[in-house]
Amino acid sequence: MRKLDTKTIVVASHNAGKIREIQDLIGPFGFAAKSAADLNFIEPDETGTTFEENAAIKALASAKASGLPALSDDSGLMIDALGGDPGVYTANWAEKPDGTRDFGMAMEKVEAALSKTGATEPAQRGARFISVLCLAWPDGHTELFRGEVEGTVVWPPRGSQGFGYDPVFQPQGYDVTFGEMSAEQKHGWKPGEPQALSHRARAFKLFVETCLEA
Repeated sequence: MRKLDTKTIVVASHNAGKIREIQDLIGPFGFAAKSAADLNFIEPDETGTTFEENAAIKALASAKASGLPALSDDSGLMIDALGGDPGVYTANWAEKPDGTRDFGMAMEKVEAALSKTGATEPAQRGARFISVLCLAWPDGHTELFRGEVEGTVVWPPRGSQGFGYDPVFQPQGYDVTFGEMSAEQKHGWKPGEPQALSHRARAFKLFVETCLEA
């Protein structure tokens, strides 16, 4: 495993919600970070078939364009009753013909698909959010960190916090959705705490333990 020996990195994302969460997580460690969107980098085509492949594509593109280490996230919602869909295509379910994304529409698609399968009871609507963080260096070296959180898909959507599918995902052991949680509740992990809640925070905890701690 390679340690990160600089406090200047690129957040390899054009997704405002992801950028905000990653910056929240890395902020306490004193990082100076700009996003790929801030730097006007071209968004690479995500041609991978796994979260790991797509995370690496994004991180390597930003690392090579900037000459700095880059941290990316590829994440998605996997629903048991839908055979793991939307999975790596989670963002694609939100795409409109004009190229913009509408996650309200995407959540309706998910609910329609679940209804079609007859998955109407909570026990039939098990799901997990997955996040894979990739730290890439300009020389092509990568480190990958995977976080998962189990939960249930609920309907109708609840809450206006977070982004993406957060309003329909209720994590195991909670009676509120990610969309009803504050940023601190959802991904406010700090060093020394034994557990993180969100998939992204869990992946970040592994990143800290592997690449930052002595």
